[in-house]
Parts: sequence; structure tokens; C-alpha cells
Amino acid sequence: MTEDTVQQEVLIVTGMSGAGRSTVGNALEDLGWYVVDNLPPQMLRPLVELAGKAGSNLPKIAAIVDVRGGKLFADLHQIIETLRAGTSVRVIFLEATDTALVRRFEQVRRPHPLQGDGTLLDGITAERSRMLELRESSDIIIDTSDLNIHQLATTIAETFASEDTAGVQVTMLSFGFKYGLPADADLVADMRFLPNPFWNPDLRPFNGRDGVVSEYVMAQLGAEDFVDSYVKALAPVIAGYQRENKRHATIAIGCTGGKHRSVAVAEEMARRLRNLPGVAVNVKHRDLGRE
Repeated sequence: MTEDTVQQEVLIVTGMSGAGRSTVGNALEDLGWYVVDNLPPQMLRPLVELAGKAGSNLPKIAAIVDVRGGKLFADLHQIIETLRAGTSVRVIFLEATDTALVRRFEQVRRPHPLQGDGTLLDGITAERSRMLELRESSDIIIDTSDLNIHQLATTIAETFASEDTAGVQVTMLSFGFKYGLPADADLVADMRFLPNPFWNPDLRPFNGRDGVVSEYVMAQLGAEDFVDSYVKALAPVIAGYQRENKRHATIAIGCTGGKHRSVAVAEEMARRLRNLPGVAVNVKHRDLGRE
């Protein structure tokens, strides 16, 4: 590919107010993206056209768009769909729980942009409703509820830094059902059909990354069959993601507390998925370390 025909990449960063858009913008700048904050949606097309003329001098653009655009924001979904017809456009959507968002707004002592004369929760509820269609069509969804700014920046770096070497970046995410489903999961599997090492006093102090627990979990009836079958089922799914230019996928593996079974199976599945062509895999254990 010559300098004049370089493929333009456009990333639109949006989501809930207080979910970390500014942090993501800073992290993308550190990765070499040209970042524009608080851009009115109607300016996206002129920005893309300008970037196209710049060629290799401006190959990666990230535009932060949010409800601060007021009535202009209502056109965002349609504008994105129009841009996707001729440009490599992806949308990253940031969200967090109501509790996390309220806490963050109270810490900075600022009102929610849609709060008006109501409460913080009124503003958050209104924004969720307005964002629903956009969230459903987003390429990447990140739940920042339990992430501080450094962890969020690391997540962005891990998500985008390896894109040049992989067609699909897969995140294997273990979690505990008692702490809630991961909001950003594309696929979810339940390991509660396996015996729980928690009830074995000799295994309870360890976790699924420890050999003694991993060997115990994988030796249980149905464990090996499940992992074999699930990896085989994922192969055509990931190949389809590559064809559809979906470059990120989060596969969540859950058990009761997110310490033993889900961790062991997530690690084993990640090991096997790394053998698929064009796939980069990282592993995260959301609830490991919780009591």
C-alpha cells in the first residue's frame, strides 16, 4: 500500500458521561492517534474528508462525541452509518453503573449534562435512553465501573496496541456471577456445572491460575469436552468476525465467585485460542482477589 492509498482509520469514542472518555482520548493520543474532543457529529464527515487528503500524515483519527452536542447529537447514529459505507469507522462505547457514575460526578462536584432541574440519576437515566441505539451498534463496549484511570488507559493500550499483528483481538474474561454479568461481553459461558473447588478445604486458598486448581477443574467430568467443543465452536465465529472487520471480542467465562473454575477454564481456552490464525488473545480475571 502506497502513501497515497493508506487506509484511513476513524474511531468514534462515545458513551455515558463520567465513564472515562477523556482518559480514553489521552490513551489514544499516546498510541499515536489524532484525537478531537467534543466534536459535533455533523463535523465528522468534514473531518474524515480532511484526514483523507492528509493521507499517511493522518492515518488514525479518534473523535470524542457525546451528549454535550445537544440536539446535534440526535443525528450521530445516522451519520456513523453513512460514514461506514466508505470509510473504516469503528465506535467505542464507554459505560458504567449508575452507582459508579453518581460517585464520580459527586467527586468532581459537577452536574450531569442532562440533569437540568432534576437529580444526577435523572440525568443518567435520560442519557442511557438516548444512547441505547448507539450502544447496540457499537463495535467495542467497555464497562469502566471498576476501573481507575490508569487501568482504563491500560485497557485501551492493550486493546489497540496489538492491532497491527492480529485480525481479531480476543479478551478471555473470567468473572463471578454473584458480582454481575460483564456488560461488555460478546459471549458468555457458565462453568457452574463443574464441582466447585471452594468446597475443598485443600483447594480453597488457591485460584484457577494455580496448577493444583487448574488440574482439578480440568479433570472433572465434562470439563475437557466443554473446552474442546467451545473452542471448535468459536473458530468459525472468530473467522466471521475477521470477515466482518470486528476486530475485538470479549468472551466471558463465569462461575460463582470468579476465583477457581472460571479462571482455570479461561486460561485453558486462551491457550488453545492462541493457535487460531490471525488471533491475539489476552486474559483478564475481573473478580480474582475479591472476598
